[in-house]
Amino acid sequence: MDQTIQLLKSLTESHGIPGYETEIRTLLRDYMAPLGELSQDKLGSLICHQSGDGPKVMLAGHMDEIGFMVTHVTKEGFVKFQQLGGWWDQVLLGHRVVIKTRKGDVIGVIGAKPPHMLPADERNKVVQKKDMYIDIGASSRDEVTAVGINIGDPIVPHSEFVVLANEKTYLSKAFDNRVGCAVVIDTLRHFQQNPAPNDLYGVQTVMEEVGIRGATTSARAVNPDVAIILESDIAGDVPGIKAEESDVKLGAGPSLLMLDSRMIPNTKLRDLVIDTAESLNIPLQFSVIMGGTTDGAAVHLHGTGVPTIVIGVPARHIHSHGAIIHRSDYDHAVKLVTAVVAKLDAATVENLTK
Repeated sequence: MDQTIQLLKSLTESHGIPGYETEIRTLLRDYMAPLGELSQDKLGSLICHQSGDGPKVMLAGHMDEIGFMVTHVTKEGFVKFQQLGGWWDQVLLGHRVVIKTRKGDVIGVIGAKPPHMLPADERNKVVQKKDMYIDIGASSRDEVTAVGINIGDPIVPHSEFVVLANEKTYLSKAFDNRVGCAVVIDTLRHFQQNPAPNDLYGVQTVMEEVGIRGATTSARAVNPDVAIILESDIAGDVPGIKAEESDVKLGAGPSLLMLDSRMIPNTKLRDLVIDTAESLNIPLQFSVIMGGTTDGAAVHLHGTGVPTIVIGVPARHIHSHGAIIHRSDYDHAVKLVTAVVAKLDAATVENLTK
């Protein structure tokens, strides 16, 4: 197993939903400890500093994944839950989950009233999360509490990392946004051997999926002059998506976010990314996503403003138990980010806001 596959496998298979990032943060700390001086803000975002002369450059990926929280246990022994992060109801039923308790992990499956017992006019309707439950095989509330399950326990998708048949694409939970975390790590690895012309901070933020909270606090800790957000993007090459809705395709290169619901990127920084990609023959795609936002929404509003852009690795089926990315998109993203960071000296960063 090569280094990149091992990195992506370990990060995606690790658990860490918003507010419960201890496990993934511990793993990220192990990866980042050799790469710079580590610190942590009081929400739990992890900051790796490679000290240097020049402007403060912040690279940020969010470590949290979407999941659930236990909110109630019925007297019959079924676990009710609340989502943490955005879930589409249609991707939930029949999937296995891990309930993280003080006594250890408990496996369950998401269920609902069987279609065989629904009237004909309801069978084709989407089952809503409020009508679902998690079944751990218990028959009473006492059985559930006996294994350690309590209200407030986090719940994580049960899904392993798989290299798919063509060996170019990878399937796993949590590519949103462990793929961005991995890009941060590989970029820091590069500049540990080839110092950047700036003061470089690699940040792994918490609680992005519930309102870009860790980005807000970590930006205060770093106080950056410029920021690059590393994310998973939404691949538009699946059935049902029209070309005018998205041109982003798996295997066609990393994406540059041109607009989302809460951020318009700095135009000079945007053009620097485009020019860098062209000069290095790195394929680059352009993305517009009005149905969501990224950590960039918080970071670019820090202080009196921070020039910010978002570079993404396209993924199919994000916010589900199984997303798919393409290895070449990841490799090109790392190459592009390292090349852009290498250009962010004092004069270049000063010119971004002139």
